[in-house]
Amino acid sequence: MAFRCVGVVLLCLVVLASSAVPKNARKKPANPPARAAADAERDAEITNSCPDDGFFADAEQCDKYYECRNGEIIEKLCPDGMVFNDYSPDEEKCDLPFNLDCSQRPKLQTPIPALHCPRQNGYFSHEDPKECGKFYYCVDGKFNMITCPDGLVYNDKTGICTWPDEAKKKGCGAAEVFQFDCPPVNETFGLTHPRYADPEDCQFFYVCINGNTPRRSGCKLGQAFDDVQKRCEWARKVPECADWYKGQLTDAELDALENPPTVKPKPSGSQPSRRKPQRPKGKSAPIEVDEE
Repeated sequence: MAFRCVGVVLLCLVVLASSAVPKNARKKPANPPARAAADAERDAEITNSCPDDGFFADAEQCDKYYECRNGEIIEKLCPDGMVFNDYSPDEEKCDLPFNLDCSQRPKLQTPIPALHCPRQNGYFSHEDPKECGKFYYCVDGKFNMITCPDGLVYNDKTGICTWPDEAKKKGCGAAEVFQFDCPPVNETFGLTHPRYADPEDCQFFYVCINGNTPRRSGCKLGQAFDDVQKRCEWARKVPECADWYKGQLTDAELDALENPPTVKPKPSGSQPSRRKPQRPKGKSAPIEVDEE
């Protein structure tokens, strides 16, 4: 009986492997049944067939895939650290694992580690667990160290910098990163997301989400957070922060930030004229004379 392999993820090679080795058989029988030859012929037929031409993911290993061309199957592997993106059988694309769900085919090839790179390609946490905002970007085993913006933490699950409460990285919670705890408040006031001045930096403040999760934010250059009015104000107007920018910005620079020069509108008559240029003086056009 002839069988045809159908499907995208479960490829013919998997069918062959499962059918060729019975689970309960430990050794070959002395006299194999007559149908064994027919089964072998059937398996050979399955191995050499493809659902269609294109690229198809392996059923168990996320970085393995197959190329099918004219009924021929070619087994392939993505570069170490990347996985096969099977969004379209017409595209041969290896992607970062953050962009795919590999929970149904979790197996991966053996890693090829390098300095600061557990695999040849990808984003990886810093070796020091206390370095919450630093991570490595690896390409072909060569690394670049990247630092998150102040107050953010590298998120192992997404490969990007996020708030500490979103990253949920051990030892890198909001209390450890900010050295700040939201004061206890009742639930009603907590829903207003109260703000508190950063005790170490006049330009910054904390927003306590739902009253208990701190996130650091800041005022623009030249301003300070007014903890009484709960808003950003020019530093000279906040008594405890009036000299915060001393040594960093001059009085003239602070004044320019507070009172930027206004751009004067151009006069309406300054637009270029659309009239044709006048004829130069001293020259006249030739006069045409009709000869009789």
